[in-house]
Amino acid sequence: MELRNRIKGHRVVRAGDLVPHPLNWRGHPESQRAALLALYDEVGFARSLLAYELGDGRLQLIDGHLRRDLTPDAEVTVEIVDLSDEEARVLILSLDPLAALATADDSALRELKRITETDSEALLALWANLGNVEELRTDDDEPLKDDEPEVGEQWLVLVTCADEREQAELLRQFQREGIRCKPLSSF
Repeated sequence: MELRNRIKGHRVVRAGDLVPHPLNWRGHPESQRAALLALYDEVGFARSLLAYELGDGRLQLIDGHLRRDLTPDAEVTVEIVDLSDEEARVLILSLDPLAALATADDSALRELKRITETDSEALLALWANLGNVEELRTDDDEPLKDDEPEVGEQWLVLVTCADEREQAELLRQFQREGIRCKPLSSF
């Protein structure tokens, strides 16, 4: 299969000058906004936005709407692709769902979480959502590895928190006590 390279180049622009795509279907809850700001604080800007050029020369976003909205005055690197409006819509509808199809290497995930530290409550809550991945398997997924416990009966306790801060505090407390837990949100 021969791949067509549609990347035209990269340009540094003011984030607020990028045109949000009118059909961007992804929303960004406060927990995601907080996690991205924490990542900016801890690591910095390390992922370009994706856009294509409109007929008037402006750049229309395909991916990066939250990054644009959080720091509109920041100078950001934009990867520019040579796409039609139709092709851009195909990407908007496909990028996030395609990434969500990836499976997890449970042992690598556990090791990565074990050796990676942060003081950020938002990042801790984000990473906690990556836990217990073996419980998310369906019958169609790969069988459990020999070192993975089979998920049988479970007894769960749901704790309703006043806000995201309380959720992060309880999560850290439970994890320190060795309680297997993960955060869930309902909007």
